[in-house]
Amino acid sequence: MEHPHGPYSGTVTTLDNNSEQPGIGPFGVVRDGADQETVTVLIAAFEGWNDAGDAATDTLKLIREQLNAKDVFEVASDDYYDYQYSRPVIRRPLTGEQKLHWPTTRLSKASVPGTNLDVVLLHGWEPSYRWRAFTAELLEQAAALDVDFVIMLGSLLADVPHTRPIPVTLTSDTEELREELDIDAPQYEGPTGIVGVLSHMAALAGFPTLSMWAAVPHYVAQSPSPKAQLALARRLEDLLGMALPLEPVVEDAEAWERGVDELASEDPEVADYVRQLEEAKDTVDLPEATGDAIAREFERYLRRRDDRG
Repeated sequence: MEHPHGPYSGTVTTLDNNSEQPGIGPFGVVRDGADQETVTVLIAAFEGWNDAGDAATDTLKLIREQLNAKDVFEVASDDYYDYQYSRPVIRRPLTGEQKLHWPTTRLSKASVPGTNLDVVLLHGWEPSYRWRAFTAELLEQAAALDVDFVIMLGSLLADVPHTRPIPVTLTSDTEELREELDIDAPQYEGPTGIVGVLSHMAALAGFPTLSMWAAVPHYVAQSPSPKAQLALARRLEDLLGMALPLEPVVEDAEAWERGVDELASEDPEVADYVRQLEEAKDTVDLPEATGDAIAREFERYLRRRDDRG
């Protein structure tokens, strides 16, 4: 499959570790880089099968709200959705006026203040049919919006304890990104959702593509899952060199963990199971050096301090 507007001619921006330019990251995003060439990153998340605990779509909604992203495109819902499966929703705001919301997929766009980064946010429902036409239409819009990179967000249920940091796994079909970020190619084989399909088709079309998955504890699968949302948001901060006001999400994540602690304490079998997961997680993490994690946290602190002036 070719790029919708011809073969993709973009190149992956690499990080020069000897660069004197402050704040440069693997995607070419520069802090205080308003005079630099704009880097446009598409960040996508879909409700449904690839969105355990709504962590992926909640992360996207957070970015949209904080950056005040404006809608730039909407797919024709009737072409892709079975309304008996993805039903429209009636809402009544405080005004009392009834509003009908149809399942759809939208693209919105915003600039990140203080950087040379533009983000295109792709938020939607997994389509019911015509997936190839659906992905082709979205990639055509990505090309028209001069997207340089694609980041796919997802969340899945896993055997992880709620008391430990939520694991976030990065994979890429793009060799340059794998080398730059020291990550692996995806190894999964089996049924996939629209996140996997769009990621695959974007890579074939020539877009440098990265997939980011958060692991949600399977025994607390219901939404919301603010701790997984926080893990995804922080990883995006690290990759893109931007600062998001995450204090409300931090508070929600702490309250969520306390709530799960209380529920687990009331059931000895669940409490014992959580302890087993903790031991397994700690055994795996024990040999891992903590220097990188400390460095990332310090970089986040500096970004937020700069944004506060």
